[in-house]
Amino acid sequence: MGRFLQVEYADISLLGGREENQDRVCVAVAEHAALLVAADGMGGHADGARAAHVTQQVIVEAFWHSPQPLFDPLGFLHMTLGRAHEEVVKLGVQLPLEQRPRATCAVCLIQQHASWWAHVGDSRIYHVRHGKILARSRDHSHVELLLREGLINAEQAHNHPMRNFVECCLGGDPILPDMSLSRRRVLETDDVLLACTDGLWGPLKDEEVAAGLGARGALRDSLIALGKRAVKRAGTGSDNTSAAALRWIGQA
Repeated sequence: MGRFLQVEYADISLLGGREENQDRVCVAVAEHAALLVAADGMGGHADGARAAHVTQQVIVEAFWHSPQPLFDPLGFLHMTLGRAHEEVVKLGVQLPLEQRPRATCAVCLIQQHASWWAHVGDSRIYHVRHGKILARSRDHSHVELLLREGLINAEQAHNHPMRNFVECCLGGDPILPDMSLSRRRVLETDDVLLACTDGLWGPLKDEEVAAGLGARGALRDSLIALGKRAVKRAGTGSDNTSAAALRWIGQA
């Protein structure tokens, strides 16, 4: 069966300047696998909090009901996100298409000294090593496309007025949305994985996120400090700010 996971983990969810928290984040840790989930109910649509809750619930329940370590991590992520999409679509079947509940989502599965990722929209996953970003997910957004094509630089992307406009999400249209799935990423001792909503990464540069997660001390303290910094920098218009993080120690 393999050896037990040795990990440190934490999650936070701050209200920011909003009246309701429409984010849902969690960490699920079993003996041989762990899961990070960050879901963000989309503003401007009905019942975003419920969309995020259903998304998280579907994914976490699927994890707990699957034999671990999972035989097909990418298949699990693809099928489970598809199932979450179907359940969020059901929430809005009586509403006009433009008003239906929607959510973005990022999921990270950790097992067997490696991680696998999946996301829809602009909820992100970061892989940090020694205070530096080893990799991060790429948003489903027009600004991310401009950045990838070399039409704007990182600084221009950080300040772009359309930075938070996403091109796909869970819910709304019944057609399965585009989703990005990562290859297997090998983990080393003290690597940190982060799943977060745009309320966390939006006000901060990637280098700040990485440096914060690389700080010494408890992971929860680092996460709280990052969240508070994001809310403070965004000011009175700050978004819900949520994240789940895991530090890989090993298996024994």
